[in-house]
Amino acid sequence: MQELNLPHFEHKTRLNSKGKTEIFDSIRKKWLILTPEEWVRQNFAHFLIENKGFPASLMAIEKGLKVNGLPKRTDIVQYNKQGEPIVIIECKAPKIKITEDTFAQAAMYNLKMKVNYLIMTNGLTHYCCKIDNETHQLQYLKEVPMFHEL
Repeated sequence: MQELNLPHFEHKTRLNSKGKTEIFDSIRKKWLILTPEEWVRQNFAHFLIENKGFPASLMAIEKGLKVNGLPKRTDIVQYNKQGEPIVIIECKAPKIKITEDTFAQAAMYNLKMKVNYLIMTNGLTHYCCKIDNETHQLQYLKEVPMFHEL
């Protein structure tokens, strides 16, 4: 898989019975087909856990939700200790540029979840913004805050 702009993490991969490479997701405790987007999702989740102090026990990967009656799925949601969602992370494959459409997708999920932070990443470029849900103002941050700062 492609080298990302993230610290290395010790991951487990294997070939399945159909010859496809799988990666072990330690959050969901299962093997998944290793796509470029899954590679980014796994690397970024481990970056948050190992480098930013995000508790794995308060993280959900590919969390389902309904927006305007349609089923959607967030890439990563981080919850606080009270079980409230506080960060939505939208992951794209490295070859996919982070565009306004990526922000719009995360903002659409936020209509339902009302988090304080949105993060968009393709593994190479990362954007983090703090949201004021009352004024709908975004403040771009230079880096992802530590969990205890959220």
